[in-house]
Amino acid sequence: MKKIEAVIKPFKLDEVKEALQELGVQGMTVLEAKGYGRQKGHTELYRGAEYVVDFLPKIKIEVIVQDDQLVGAIEAITAAARTGRIGDGKIFVSDLSDVIRIRTGESGAAAI
Repeated sequence: MKKIEAVIKPFKLDEVKEALQELGVQGMTVLEAKGYGRQKGHTELYRGAEYVVDFLPKIKIEVIVQDDQLVGAIEAITAAARTGRIGDGKIFVSDLSDVIRIRTGESGAAAI
């Protein structure tokens, strides 16, 4: 099992969700986040004063998939989240040793 964590632009969430649902990925955790990478924020003008926005709004998605779903899930997230501009985000993949469903006590693949 693998855990995929993707940090994307907020307006791309629905497209990523639909792409993963088409693959049969059933569960997803979505968190609102703020951060920066190479883009390092930007400056804005508000009531005549210029100020720096260091942390930009992002969405972090966490998905657990079977090993055989990993490549398809990564491709789906990448295609749905890409705008071609700086700040499109990152995808992180981690190994999972176990998953346990609290309600039933199921573990492993059955708990996904």
